Amino acid sequence: MPNTLARAFRCAAILVAGASFAPSAATAQGAATQASSYRPAEWPVPANSYFPDAGPAWATRAPRAAGFDSVKLATAIAFAIENESRTPRDLELAHYQSFGREPFGDAIGVFAPRGDATGMIVRNGYIVAEWGDPHRVDMTFSVTKSFLSTTVGLAVDRGLIRDVNDRVAPYVGPIVSRHPAVTGLGADRPARGTLLEPFTGAHNATITWDHLLRQVSDWDGVLWGKPEWADRPDRDAGTWLTRERKAPGSAYEYNDTRVNVLALAATNVWRRPLPEVLREHIMDPIGASSTWRWMGYHTSTILLDGRDVEVVSGGGHWGGGMFISARDQARYGLLTLRRGQWKGQQLLSDAWVQRALTPTPVQPTYGYMNWFLNTDGKYLASATPKTFAHVGNGTNIIIVVPEHDLVIVARWIANGAIDGFVQRVLAALAT
Repeated sequence: MPNTLARAFRCAAILVAGASFAPSAATAQGAATQASSYRPAEWPVPANSYFPDAGPAWATRAPRAAGFDSVKLATAIAFAIENESRTPRDLELAHYQSFGREPFGDAIGVFAPRGDATGMIVRNGYIVAEWGDPHRVDMTFSVTKSFLSTTVGLAVDRGLIRDVNDRVAPYVGPIVSRHPAVTGLGADRPARGTLLEPFTGAHNATITWDHLLRQVSDWDGVLWGKPEWADRPDRDAGTWLTRERKAPGSAYEYNDTRVNVLALAATNVWRRPLPEVLREHIMDPIGASSTWRWMGYHTSTILLDGRDVEVVSGGGHWGGGMFISARDQARYGLLTLRRGQWKGQQLLSDAWVQRALTPTPVQPTYGYMNWFLNTDGKYLASATPKTFAHVGNGTNIIIVVPEHDLVIVARWIANGAIDGFVQRVLAALAT
């Protein structure tokens, strides 16, 4: 028996007793008409669903009892371990080998070395398999975006944002950034910050919450020292400062500066740090550990209602973002599988989940950030039609398969191996 397969069997036995995964920019021509026929996935939440209590005592089921062929499941886990990402475990070094080569690509947030290839399989709410170190806290990169959009959903559910189709500008006034590097003040004058007005101007003033959530805003500007054009820039440097703005909603572009603009706007609406919002309304109610951390940048502190508040980032593109364990990722994945319900409480409205699952007209495999959809089987060819995923660099991925009441967490798996891994997990299902 190969060593990796043996390790996978040992993981299951214990239970019984990388490159960014973002699609390229999409054009609007024809896509809106095609996407108009798509409908968000719907499924019932099973009656008397099991939810784990807070703490490490999460009930398990043997693979066979959970409807899996144990040998095939061990083979799937072995595949995930064998296909560990080959990028450096020193994630700051990995940054400078990739995004760090971009203009303005310097790190401005915290990085930490990562652990082993790790993952979990949860069915009907019960843990069926774990491998690696599921309690280890690691960066999760753009999975952070799903937590960010959740804080916006909570604001909509509470009426702090009246409608996602509202323009953002009326909700966000002038903001004082506490980062002194951009003030231009002389050495004899203490720096107190600079004024940010992210939603002024003919273009930015027309952007809605929905545009930001779907990454179709084409927001124009600089935030935390990062120009939007410098994130995954065009190869033709001559277009960086001269390209024509696209009307909000007409084109999709995966862009972390614009994601961070959403985080800034959401912080302004909540009038408090977003990690506090997430902890109070989501993470504590679902029994997440006390080990997760959501961080911003060295440059992202603002003055809000008389106190300094760090605006968190929507990913680890320049460092920072969510640092979290696979166990806590799986809890969040289970919450989305249960359509925002947890132990009889509707923590996040079903209406918000429906919006998050609704394909973006110009990018039908993307809902709200960072809900990647399997529209027409184009995202994961081997997955079921209702499958969706929360995805980040590394690759870090939470895969949700409603048809089989299944949550899969895979961390530090090679991007090109994800579909093969899902194929093997689903093939292991006996019932």
